[in-house]
Amino acid sequence: MDKVVSSADTAVADIGSGATVMLGGFGLCGIPENLIAALVRRGITGLHTISNNMGVDGFGMGLMLEAGMIASHIGSYVGENRRLEALVLRGELDLTLVPQGTLAERIRAGGAGIPAFYTPTGLGTIVAEGKETRTIGNRTYVLEEALHADVALIKAWRGDRYGNLVYRKTARNFNPVMATAADLTIVEVEELVEPGVLDPDHIVTPGIYVDRVVVGAAYVKPIESKFIQARGTA
Repeated sequence: MDKVVSSADTAVADIGSGATVMLGGFGLCGIPENLIAALVRRGITGLHTISNNMGVDGFGMGLMLEAGMIASHIGSYVGENRRLEALVLRGELDLTLVPQGTLAERIRAGGAGIPAFYTPTGLGTIVAEGKETRTIGNRTYVLEEALHADVALIKAWRGDRYGNLVYRKTARNFNPVMATAADLTIVEVEELVEPGVLDPDHIVTPGIYVDRVVVGAAYVKPIESKFIQARGTA
């Protein structure tokens, strides 16, 4: 029942090259930064990653790119990472862009055991190329397949030794659905509490979905882009 491991390095020690890995977060908010750093130290390659964003140069998943760890990526937004752009243009990384809502639902479906679903999003665009379409009522839909991973690396605010998790505000993002959609779910938490401390009504991810828990050693929590608006300007 006690799922706590001693360190991030121990938590990711058996992830091998070629694995499919989901990574939680939205931009740099709620990313498993300690687990990512540990994975980089592992030095594995050929990973197939699934994440809404791709980090930034020098932080988050950007570190994985710099280490040459990623062979393919499925995500929604990659505009903050110049290295990724260069790799894709050179044909060194296979990139699949998915509408954000569709990505979230494909992951949720993977966790719920739903193999595929129909959505109108992307119809008539390159998103729908090569995919089955179906007219239901007076509207045409695109068939999207569920996503599942070997490993999910996620971040929570508080967690107990049983793996029950509570997220904080926007950091909730993709983490809960990814926790359900992998064979092995590893979570890093900012605060570890004893079983019974968390209010059951506040638990978002039940421990049944979590395999390993590690307390993050330190958090940088950088901001991707800062904009300062001069007073009196529109």
